[in-house]
Order: sequence, then C-alpha cells, then structure tokens
Amino acid sequence: MPRGRIDVHHHFFPAELAKDKMIDFADIGFVSPKENLPWTPEVSLKFMDQTGIDTSILSLPALGSGSVSEENRGLARGRNMQMAKFRDDHPTRFGFFATMPFLQDVEGALAEIAYALDILKADGIAISSSYGEGSEAKYVGHKIYEPIWAELHSRKAVVFLHGNQTPSSTPYPDPTLGIPIVEVPNETYKAASHLVVTGTKRKYTDAKIILSHMGGSTAFLSVRVARLSHYMGCPLSPEEILADFKSFYYDTALSAHETTLTAIQTLITPDRLLFGTDFPAVDKDITNWYTKHLEDFYSDNKEMSEDVAYRNALRLFPRLQT
Repeated sequence: MPRGRIDVHHHFFPAELAKDKMIDFADIGFVSPKENLPWTPEVSLKFMDQTGIDTSILSLPALGSGSVSEENRGLARGRNMQMAKFRDDHPTRFGFFATMPFLQDVEGALAEIAYALDILKADGIAISSSYGEGSEAKYVGHKIYEPIWAELHSRKAVVFLHGNQTPSSTPYPDPTLGIPIVEVPNETYKAASHLVVTGTKRKYTDAKIILSHMGGSTAFLSVRVARLSHYMGCPLSPEEILADFKSFYYDTALSAHETTLTAIQTLITPDRLLFGTDFPAVDKDITNWYTKHLEDFYSDNKEMSEDVAYRNALRLFPRLQT
C-alpha cells in the first residue's frame, strides 16, 4: 500500500503558552496563525488528514532560556508526559521528541533523557542550538554538554536540533524579516558548525542529529567552515569537516525549493533528507507551497520522492514500520 508522509518537524504548543488564542511571538517578529491556536491534537490531525501526513513527530519549539532548578526539570517532565499522552492516544499518528530542561543542568538533562527514552518511549530528544542569554550563552558543542552527548551516543538516539530564537546585536531589519526568518536558520548553522569544529559530531557520531529547516545556511556555508576554521586552528582537515557536515540529517520544513534542494543534494546523500512542515507555527497554505516545490523537484524520481516523504524516516524510527 502507498504510504503517506512522516513529518519530523511538527510542533506541540502547550496550552499555557497560548494567550488569547495567540502565541505571543511579537517580540521576535512572528505571528502564528489564529486558526491553529489554542493548539490541540485535533488541530494537527485535521491538518495531517488534509495534507497526506500519516505520522507527525511532535516537539516543543526550542527554548534556550531557563535555569538549573527543580521547577525547570518539572516543566520539561510535564510537557514530555503531555506529548506521550498524545502519542498514546494516537499511536500511529504521533510520536515525540522529548523536551530537555535547561541544558546547563546536565544532571537534570541526563535524568530526563533516561525517563523520556526508557519510560515514556520517546522517539528522540529535542535540543536548542544554544542555551543561555548574551555572553553567557553556550552552543551545544560546548564541553559542558559532553556527558549529554556521550549518553545520546551510547543510546544511538535521534536528536532534533532546532535553531534558537536568538536576537542579533542589532534590530531585525524589517517587520517582515523577524527573528524566525533571518536569525533562526543561522543559529542552526552555527550550532552544527560548533558540533563539527569541536569534534563533538565526530566523537559522538551514533547520536543521529536532524538539523531543522534544512540546516539553515549550512549547505552554503559549510565550505567556508571547512577551509577557514581549519586555517584558524581546527585540527580537522577541510575534508574531515565537510564529511562531518554530510553526516547530519536535514529536514525540509520551510526550506524546500529548487534552489535549496539543489544545494543540499550536493552536500548529503539522499538518505539524509527528511520531510518536515513546521506546523502549527505556520498555516496549511505555507506548508503546501513548500511541499509542492518538494514534489516538483523530485517529479522525475519517484523513489527519491518517497524516500524523503517517509522511507528515510522509517529507517530512523523503526517503531513506525509496523
């Protein structure tokens, strides 16, 4: 039987984030569709039925702020239990990437990884590109997080890496160019580059990392890192750096177009590209626009189109094969 799509980039908005049926994203320059809020599983199920999506892997939009506290641990645990319930209520329609407490809380993160994967049976772990504010922020390749990467590596865990909503030192340039449009994709690229040049990606290669939004600017700037970071002291050769960029997975959320797909297929092998939508942060018309460009790009290659739509994801998430 033909399969539908598997959406690896599909958000869960907890009810407490909704305000007057809107997620308050005004400070970062983005407005979520009113019809999607307050979010419930039924909102996503309706969208999935309309757009040919069999299964969506839920994740909380990555938040890189917080504290090392029991309150922060409890917040992560509560949200993971919510997502697990949605999955249990609709086991063939939903999976989830577990939310971590503030990652500077290494002990708390390790405890949540164990609970999420062993007890809640999460499909993977969601992390942000960086944690902390301003000069105190740390990107995910920082040595403080090494025990976390060692644990994810030992478990061969799938890791969903989402760019943080990090503002620039200058205001975003236009009301139509808010932080999710101009900064978040570059935050994903910066995090991926940090994982590569610190050797974290190479050392903990069994952690299967998905870069959101097709890695942001990674496909275009990886060659810049390869040569210039080596020149600046990275011990990896340019060829090794590029090999490590090729070892990530990349999702198509808000990124699929002839321009970007042409670039990404020169960087990675076809098995590394996964379907994603970013719903409910955006509406059906937006996701359909990107999906049409994805389908048009692979219109002459049915096998590759189906690999991206669902088969590559089935290899990452064996439970969905049944």
